[in-house]
Formats: sequence, C-alpha cells, structure tokens
Amino acid sequence: MIEPLAFREFTLQEPAAPPAGPTAPAGQAQQPSAFVTFAPFIVIIVLFYFILIRPQRKQQKQREQMIHNLKKNDHVITSGGLCGVVDRIKDNDVYLKIDERADVRLRVLRSAIVAVEKAAATPEDGAPDAAPVGEKAKK
Repeated sequence: MIEPLAFREFTLQEPAAPPAGPTAPAGQAQQPSAFVTFAPFIVIIVLFYFILIRPQRKQQKQREQMIHNLKKNDHVITSGGLCGVVDRIKDNDVYLKIDERADVRLRVLRSAIVAVEKAAATPEDGAPDAAPVGEKAKK
C-alpha cells in the first residue's frame, strides 16, 4: 500500500535588512551598467569574427589569387569534377584540354576552376616535361 506524502509546513520570513550604501527608490531594482549588459554580446561578435568571417575572407583572397594567376599548361580541376590542362585564357573563359589524343577541349568560366593541381613545367623554362597528373612515372 502507498503511504501518503507528508507535507512540511513552511512559514514566510521577514526579508533581511537592505545592504548599506546607495539604494534604489522603493520598488525598483538597481540596474547593471550598460557595459555589463552588452559585454557578452560584444564577446560573441568578436568570437564570431575570428572563428568564421576572418578565415572565410582569407580563403576567398587565396582563391581569387589562384584564379588570377592561372596560366597556360596549368593542371586544374573544375567545380564539375573535370580535370584538364589550361590551353588558353580569354577574358572570363578558360579553354581546357581534356584529352590531347582525341583533341577534346572545353570552355569553362574562370569561376568554375576549383583547384590548380600543379603547374606543368614547360620546355621553354628549361625544366623537363612533367608527367600528366594521375599517371605514374614509367621506368
């Protein structure tokens, strides 16, 4: 059988005497200063800037620099996942060689370039020809 709950008797006590010092008028609580009120918001905004906004701006600058520095014979990847070699650049368009044997070329926008895998060395630079991306060096 379940025993009934025992209730304790509570009495209200008189409030303690207010602390000595400046007091607010009767019926009003003392307001904290404006700085104390807005300090958490300021801290959150500063953290938001350093955690999200600043790294995003840095990454955006790197991407803009990568797109600006594109040159002929760079191996690139597009946003659609196509890999190719830059054949020529005209204004906002980049012409990619996808397959040299079949002479397959595509025109894509500069903004569609996601990454530059590596810059191919050209014989004009005095460096040996680089192997195409994805193929291992043959012995």
